[in-house]
Amino acid sequence: MRQELLNYINGRWTASRSDALLERENPATGETIASFPDSGPADVAAAVEAAAKAYETWRFVPAPRRAEILFRTAEIMAARKEELSRDVTVEMGKVLKEARGDVQEAIDMTYYVAGEGRRMWGQTTPSELPNKLNMTVRQPHGIVAAITPWNFPMAIPCWKLMPALVTGNTAVLKPSPFSPLSAYNLVRILEEAGLPPGAVNLVFGGDQAGAALVEEPRVNMVSFTGSLDVGREIAAYCGRYNKPLHLEMGGKNAIIILDDADIDLAVEGAVWSAFGTSGQRCTAASRMIVHERVASAFSDGLIDRAENLRLGNGLEATTDVGPVVNRPALEKIERYMEIGRDEGAAIACGGSRASGNGLDSGYYFQPTVFTDVQPKMRVAQEEIFGPVTDIIRCSDLEQAVDINNGVQFGLSSAIFTRDISKAFKAMERMTTGIVYINAGTIGAEVHLPFGGTRGTGNGHREAGQAALDSYSEWKTVYIDYSGRLQKAQIDRPEGRA
Repeated sequence: MRQELLNYINGRWTASRSDALLERENPATGETIASFPDSGPADVAAAVEAAAKAYETWRFVPAPRRAEILFRTAEIMAARKEELSRDVTVEMGKVLKEARGDVQEAIDMTYYVAGEGRRMWGQTTPSELPNKLNMTVRQPHGIVAAITPWNFPMAIPCWKLMPALVTGNTAVLKPSPFSPLSAYNLVRILEEAGLPPGAVNLVFGGDQAGAALVEEPRVNMVSFTGSLDVGREIAAYCGRYNKPLHLEMGGKNAIIILDDADIDLAVEGAVWSAFGTSGQRCTAASRMIVHERVASAFSDGLIDRAENLRLGNGLEATTDVGPVVNRPALEKIERYMEIGRDEGAAIACGGSRASGNGLDSGYYFQPTVFTDVQPKMRVAQEEIFGPVTDIIRCSDLEQAVDINNGVQFGLSSAIFTRDISKAFKAMERMTTGIVYINAGTIGAEVHLPFGGTRGTGNGHREAGQAALDSYSEWKTVYIDYSGRLQKAQIDRPEGRA
């Protein structure tokens, strides 16, 4: 059924001031599932104004009390997991079991951050002067702009909103126009859990709304997950105005398979990492760096599995791979097929849109494996964001690591080997934010930092205690109870250097 969604500003569900609307279709069927505001600067300004007013009270609510609201949010999400998961599948296409994982990650993150409401520890340290105490405490930034993508429409908003809220910030959420339902569901649950008006505001829309939110002078911090090009534009703006920024952008992740690896296990990890979520993950494994002695065996196994994956609507239990998110994504993947052929790569399986058997009305692309790929080819360097992976041969661990590191992104990498020495050498030398040993490149856990290097991010991390550092600032406090003016570095005992 088609839903008509509204913005959420200052605790009220409200239409856009421009009255303009966008529509979202189910990528598996082409059916319109929702309409929602195409918000403009006036809507963004109203949302920021609400967040500013709420901040004056929300930041003084004790952190354990803020955390209790988040705990109730997690409880409600857990009770509605199946309903929320089906909406994820309907609006962005991933298979239902993966959608359940998306929602579970949102639940886990919310429970975890709720616990951090009682653990936002600082430091207490001895002073160099007598009768003086030194300590640090966290303070919020203020108003956080959270701009989120469509591929994890429940998990990623929770990665951003929950640590922002528990540390005392208020927020304006601008979700992707390709995942409006999940954002609506999440904010509705936060409202039900007792979050006060204005603490979180929801503004739907496209690029206009996103740009207005980033450029709003009252926004104190921006958190963005999306493409490298857009992230760089946001970084340039925030750098110009000294606005704190958290970026999470692309990936060109690799799995290294050495000649002593368990090949069956490596194939299993490769299939899940390359074709899960139709390859539309920032952690998707789009490069397989395989030792030449096992390249044929691994390639045969991967191609066989890829050819037998079942495409279809993610709501159907027999489906292995769902559609890509929209027609532009489908057309982009098709262009990379031509790019790969022109560079001299061979398409060992897949390579075109999928049709027939009810697939014609959706955006389906066959799981694809490129062979004869060289490390500097565009298909081995650029993020395709679809069910496509490359096989690149290597002669030893050193060459494999060099290939792994030789791209502009640095999010996730993996190695399959039975040699613990080689595993540790790889762990030390692979310059990605996440490294897996004998597993694929996906499967993050919420109590550990998530993020990458180089073009993937700007040094901040999501999840784990590291998330608190993104959404708060340190305040250093000196308490002098000596009853006299003491001067650090000047008042020193006689005879001391």
